[in-house]
Amino acid sequence: MRESFDEYGAASRLKVTVAAWRWAVASGLVPAADAGAGRWSRAVLLAVDAEAVRAALRGPAAAFWAAERLNEALGEPLPFGRPRVTAAAVGHLVRAGHLVYLGGDAGCPDVHPDQVEALARRRDLPALLDRHVPLGPDQAALRLGVRRVDFDRMVDLGWITPTGAVEINYKRQGGVTRVPLYSAQDVALLPVIRPEVDWHELRTVAPGRRSPLSALTPTAERGGTRY
Repeated sequence: MRESFDEYGAASRLKVTVAAWRWAVASGLVPAADAGAGRWSRAVLLAVDAEAVRAALRGPAAAFWAAERLNEALGEPLPFGRPRVTAAAVGHLVRAGHLVYLGGDAGCPDVHPDQVEALARRRDLPALLDRHVPLGPDQAALRLGVRRVDFDRMVDLGWITPTGAVEINYKRQGGVTRVPLYSAQDVALLPVIRPEVDWHELRTVAPGRRSPLSALTPTAERGGTRY
């Protein structure tokens, strides 16, 4: 007779979904694993109210819904320089521990709608997103209010470096592409740590015009920029 169960075995024994079991564990409705990492004893399961576990899960909600709810919380239209929250951003919030993974694609996971609502009510939501959700190059350019070509130039100059990368499969455009990711906090701080730059000019340069940063060159000894 089996003496301990993982989350799949526990959910099966109680005849609840794995998502419902995960939420019950995360919300404290059932005791923490007592028979090893991610395993529960038979005694614990016998004491669990299966109906309460089922009732506790409202949803789950898809990542795209969670992303749109957080966008709504940020304001419509979004504040200047604020990229839209994406389903992938929800995955980053799960990995940061702000949302519980309930199933689906780990990159764009299912989550609990009540937990999303609580996150949406946080007054520090913009700072929380900056802290935990990295930006791709297009999003970083939007965050700064500049053209993509100007942000690419900042990367070339060594002003900012990627903190990671993600592979995106553009099935109709040549297959898998590796896209660099940048810390949103680092991006947001660029105007602060580069006060010598005419940010107004960068943000208002006409499309097709040469980048105002094109005349700058990185210095080999400092990794910075020669003016």
